[in-house]
Amino acid sequence: MLPVLVCAAIGYGLALAKIPFDKNTISGLVTNVGYPTLIISHLSKRHVNVAEFLDFMLAAALAVICFGVIGFVVLKFMRLPVRAFLSPMMLNNVGNVGLPISLLALGGAGMSFTMAYVVVVVIGIFTVGMWIPMGRFSLRDLLTSPIIYSVILTLVLMSTHYELPKAVGQAFDILGGMTIPLMLLTLGYTLATLKFSTLWLGLALSLIHVAMAAAVAAGVVWLFGFTGVQKGAFVIGTLMPVSVATYLFVERYVPEHAGAVASFILVSTLLTVLVLTVTLTVWV
Repeated sequence: MLPVLVCAAIGYGLALAKIPFDKNTISGLVTNVGYPTLIISHLSKRHVNVAEFLDFMLAAALAVICFGVIGFVVLKFMRLPVRAFLSPMMLNNVGNVGLPISLLALGGAGMSFTMAYVVVVVIGIFTVGMWIPMGRFSLRDLLTSPIIYSVILTLVLMSTHYELPKAVGQAFDILGGMTIPLMLLTLGYTLATLKFSTLWLGLALSLIHVAMAAAVAAGVVWLFGFTGVQKGAFVIGTLMPVSVATYLFVERYVPEHAGAVASFILVSTLLTVLVLTVTLTVWV
């Protein structure tokens, strides 16, 4: 956990020092180049097989759906606007925090399973994560996502046992290697620049989110029969904090609630230090 915090703290420090850091450019670079090349380069080395990868993606999708259903009920009960808060309740920060934690705690196989979770969440962020605050549906956003096509290519490589040409594989290793450091720097920088309000609401929603995550993780692990590394990767992914990326769409489409959502993200991220410490000790 400490290496992850150090990297995020450096990003936080860049913001405090007012060093130029184009979040939109870096986010686009990670989404369109970093994630796809990381997925292809890492999974084509066959840390897991195709069936296990698809099974894990299905489990991750079920977890996101469960978060959405439970989150919708909670928000209606609390009389909070669904357009502003549902996508943060549904989509966890598996990429920025989950990938490095899984790599450190579970090794290459754990990171491969977590990538399946990341694929589901990233597709969710740029579809329902945008559609809910925007208030409309767009199939084009789904069909133009490079991550979808990188997953298809990876599944073909895994199924056929075909290896990328050495030069291409090494290039993808280099490009994919930038992803985790850039994500952690962006996480720290973004947290330093969010405009917060109503921290008590952020605390309440964060505690509810942790309780939801624990229940969903336990239920889905039991349903799919995950054990060992699969169980560890799924529990880590499900207990991740609220995705920072969801804030961008809330800020754009429902700006009147952006401060409250930022508070939710901040408290959720800070709470993860405690949650992960307990999780890695007693559950994974």
